[in-house]
Amino acid sequence: MSGIMTAASEPSFVVPVLLLDISLLALLVVVAFAIVRMRSLFAIVMLQGVYSLVSAAWFVSLDAVDVAFTEAAVGAGVSTVLMLSAMLLADRKSTPVPMRRQLGALTVVIIAGAAMLYAVGDMPAFGDPNSPANSYVGMDFMAKTAEEIKIPNVVTAVLASYRGYDTFGEVVVIFSAGLGVLLLLGLNGNAGRWEAKPNGQVIKDRTAPSASQADAPQSDQPEMEAST
Repeated sequence: MSGIMTAASEPSFVVPVLLLDISLLALLVVVAFAIVRMRSLFAIVMLQGVYSLVSAAWFVSLDAVDVAFTEAAVGAGVSTVLMLSAMLLADRKSTPVPMRRQLGALTVVIIAGAAMLYAVGDMPAFGDPNSPANSYVGMDFMAKTAEEIKIPNVVTAVLASYRGYDTFGEVVVIFSAGLGVLLLLGLNGNAGRWEAKPNGQVIKDRTAPSASQADAPQSDQPEMEAST
């Protein structure tokens, strides 16, 4: 009886998860087509953040929480900030590209997509205990982590200890990208300039007002207003 109840209750959990995965994949496709069709760079950057968030939700549905955290932090967080910062050096809208210049990129995408679809057939089934991810080295990590690292979370132990150099390299790449964007924003000729528009008049100075000038008493302000 318990086996019958388990077999009968199992589809009630599998079907909603399957529908959720299909819905998330469909949403990813819709967002991807919207990104390709739009010309507003601001809208494209925002949709890229949405794409990363939906991908993170899909990874959570696939029980890949560590990848979901990375995608949400890097894809939707850091990358969106860097893209918005880089937009200060570019136009708000992209210029139209002739169709003949898009054929090469379209050919590469079609070939790469066909190769990926061809390789899907060789992938192991989801949750297969005999798959390479669930055997060999993976099982060694599961068995030795509690003894060697003293951390109950195997994912944290792998990211921070076993592959710590790889994780450090990823952090260096993100830091270098952020530093490059900041250097580009500082080397475009606008660094150190200060501009304000009080009372409709444009006031420009090559340097921002210092702290001593900002904290100085405004004793002459009533005389200036009276003279005007």
